[in-house]
Amino acid sequence: MSDPTQPPPPSREEPTGSVPPPPTPPSGGYQQPTPPPSGGYQQPPPPPSGGYQPPPQSPSGGYQPAPPPPVGATSRAGQPADLGVRFIARLLDFIVVGIANGIVTALVVVGVMSTSGVLGYGTGGSYAARAVSSVISAVIAVGYFVVMESRKGQTLGKMLLKLETRGPGGGIPTTEEAFKRNAWVGIGILGVLPFLGLLSGPLELAAIIVIMVTISNSPTRQGWHDNLADGTQVVRLS
Repeated sequence: MSDPTQPPPPSREEPTGSVPPPPTPPSGGYQQPTPPPSGGYQQPPPPPSGGYQPPPQSPSGGYQPAPPPPVGATSRAGQPADLGVRFIARLLDFIVVGIANGIVTALVVVGVMSTSGVLGYGTGGSYAARAVSSVISAVIAVGYFVVMESRKGQTLGKMLLKLETRGPGGGIPTTEEAFKRNAWVGIGILGVLPFLGLLSGPLELAAIIVIMVTISNSPTRQGWHDNLADGTQVVRLS
């Protein structure tokens, strides 16, 4: 028999459904809250101290930033230039070329060659003067357009009328591209030949007519000289 004066022994089993007490936080310290279960809200990590945190990359299929323009490309927008404004710009350039050609020809042909006796009276002297003048005119004309378009994409006439020549990639044309699209202005070099020199004027006029017709018939306003230069284009800047 049990002694009635003794207390009953404690039960060794925890009652069903009991909750253990929470752990005691360390003295004077901060206890980080327990992370939420899997699939719950995750607090974003804090940004680095004193620095700028770049935004996260967009998921696949989202917005992607535009790639940088190719080397030499221009960022100015423009529309294909019409024939009329291009004709006026080219006419202004021919005036500039004509003035430069007249000055250089006067200095070289009249000043130098006449003193050496080359430009005497007779057929030989007039032919020599015509041949030298043809070479100078062709070099000045082709050099002007090639240098201006390959360096700036604009001649003086295009600058005044806010036009710009662009290469196939949208940037400034290369020297080769600028030469291909402007080689026709050097047709006058045929003047060094006794008989073909007479055809230089009609051939240059025919080239101008073909350029005007092809520009008018092209939806992108590109003439045959633009196609010859691998697809250059003249645009009007906004």
